Amino acid sequence: QLQVQESGGGLVQPGGSLTLSCVTSGTLFNINAMGWYRQAPGKERELVAHMTVDGITKYADSVKGRFTISRERDKDTTYLQMNSLKSEDEAVYYCNGKGPAWANQPFGPWGRGTEVTVAS
Repeated sequence: QLQVQESGGGLVQPGGSLTLSCVTSGTLFNINAMGWYRQAPGKERELVAHMTVDGITKYADSVKGRFTISRERDKDTTYLQMNSLKSEDEAVYYCNGKGPAWANQPFGPWGRGTEVTVAS
């Protein structure tokens, strides 16, 4: 089954940037897309960006124009470049495999995530 390991989170000032990484391993043949999700305290986990195996990307309205998802196939790594960070971006960020449509549910299991804190 798919296994993921996220990294790259940390403390950043408002307006700053971070790049998150997600290394995947295990069974990948049925993965049609990779997604970056986030979960803020007291809120449900939400999908913020995804990229299909064909390279098609889509973003949640809340991050559009600020976040960029990319993938290095030879490294089995998916990235999330986050610019112009806001306090509302503060959350634990997770990655997961999923189907090609935005609404497709992610495959399990979840990794530990990487925490992003936005503060002065």
